[in-house]
Amino acid sequence: MSRKIVCVVGTRPEAIKMAPVILELRNNKEYNILVLATGQHSDMLDQALSFFDIKADVNLHIMKDRQTLDHITSLVLTGTGKVFDKEHPDMVLVHGDTTTTLGATLSAFYRKIPVGHIEAGLRSWNLDQPFPEEANRVITDRLSTLWFAPTQGAKQNLLQEGADENRIFVTGNTVIDSLSRTVEQHKGSLPEELSGLQQEVPLILVTAHRRESWGQPLVNICEALSEILASVPEIYVLIPLHKNPTVRDVIRKHLGQHERVIFTEPLEYPDFVQVMNRSYIILSDSGGVQEEASFLRKPVLIMRNLSERPEAIHSGTGVLVGTNKDRIVTETLRLLSSRKDYDKLVGKSNNPFGDGKASQRILKYIDDFFKKRKYSLKYPL
Repeated sequence: MSRKIVCVVGTRPEAIKMAPVILELRNNKEYNILVLATGQHSDMLDQALSFFDIKADVNLHIMKDRQTLDHITSLVLTGTGKVFDKEHPDMVLVHGDTTTTLGATLSAFYRKIPVGHIEAGLRSWNLDQPFPEEANRVITDRLSTLWFAPTQGAKQNLLQEGADENRIFVTGNTVIDSLSRTVEQHKGSLPEELSGLQQEVPLILVTAHRRESWGQPLVNICEALSEILASVPEIYVLIPLHKNPTVRDVIRKHLGQHERVIFTEPLEYPDFVQVMNRSYIILSDSGGVQEEASFLRKPVLIMRNLSERPEAIHSGTGVLVGTNKDRIVTETLRLLSSRKDYDKLVGKSNNPFGDGKASQRILKYIDDFFKKRKYSLKYPL
């Protein structure tokens, strides 16, 4: 009899990183896979799933305008619970650190359903940064049965907290599975807004959306971009605007009239990959972009005060710049003006986040779990 596994996704990054695992599991007759979408993001989530030819079996459609964390958490908790009660899964797979991940994990825990946490063990060691993601992943790890850690560093974080080493598996990050497949298949295209831009024109890609960046930090980012544009008249900036009006309204207010700032709606995943490849420098507060930039060998200035992906800084292409305007300007201009510094940063990247086979490893460890069921779920952790 096949085992039933529910794969829970709620946001676009979750869909991108969970997709190769879903596809790997669906190719195995031992498993009956149900894809449960919470709809924490709606259009962006559907776009990402459709690129991988995945359709949610159940969608809770929880998203509303200016939704609060209370709204997301409560509806994910009760909505996933109803699905689990109906489907009686043998395992629930969650990913990363979203509020969807937290709510689904808690719901599974209440029903004593084993939880496999993909991208387990990431830590910034500060509950405020990123907020609420750091708390989400700490609690999720505490309640999980299997930890699929993307790196040795993530494994060490779990061990430091008292996790059972027999239940930690270093797999690499599934985002590299998705990214390498997209690059190999030459999927996606540059957005129409870039059609008139010559290839030799340097392009800076900017993504900013995190809650800790809301308010003055986001204003600082916009002011830094204005100063960079004034200092280097040949560069252009591309900003795919996040759907959240708290973010997009501020960015449009400060940069909306600049002729060398190009705005797009959120890009479909393969198109975003093409834009990353076209970019000379990436400025981002995204976690996934740090991993993707290392694979693509693109410098990324990380607009956060802390990163739970230290590999991007130590052996990847990342530089931590925070949201300090002067720091963002200085580091961007340094890379724009010095090919030596640029090449030094790009040259040290050895892609610390995986080899594109993380989902295959995750399947193997799930197989082992169901065949052996040898793990004792003891505390601490």
